[in-house]
Amino acid sequence: MNALAHLRQATLATALMALAAPAAHAFDAAQVPEAKRTSLGLYLDAKEAAHMKAEHGAKALFIDVRSRAEATFLGMSTQVDALMPYQEFGGELAIWDERENAFGLESSLDFIPQVEALIQAKGIGKNSPIIVMCRSGNRSATAVTLLAKYGYTQVYSVVDGYEGDKAKTGPQAGQRVVNGWRNAGLPWSYKLDKAKVIPQ
Repeated sequence: MNALAHLRQATLATALMALAAPAAHAFDAAQVPEAKRTSLGLYLDAKEAAHMKAEHGAKALFIDVRSRAEATFLGMSTQVDALMPYQEFGGELAIWDERENAFGLESSLDFIPQVEALIQAKGIGKNSPIIVMCRSGNRSATAVTLLAKYGYTQVYSVVDGYEGDKAKTGPQAGQRVVNGWRNAGLPWSYKLDKAKVIPQ
């Protein structure tokens, strides 16, 4: 086989490998609304998050930072390693948020120590991939930026979250039916795994 034939064969093999390779895990940062942006600028949509977790397995940490009430009533991804609320309802003392027309959430002071303990238990480090998901991408963005301040470098926010964004028009306007983990048909369950709930 001459040199030109070798070159053609190598080029063909390279092209085939590129076609077979999974798509990069990178939601276009330019498409991320300001409220969902993080200091690290690393984003995934729900399908990309599922793919990354499946690809990396135990070498990536996937945390759901919604409240325990949200997970109890709306279910949780079965791929998540831990339900670790970044913010939680304050019970009877919860303050009404006029802007959101809902009860406010209070930040958990234990969030960073809980993440650190889980990272150590899994035997991974601050440079390992961490996927953070909330309801629709706002709280996860805030949690990612906080983790970055503590030296975590590969933290991805799931921009459409577990429930997704609200439809702006049509018969389902105002409902979370646009995107998100559940709307994408990804694996979830109403039955929570107690071992994944932190703190218990």
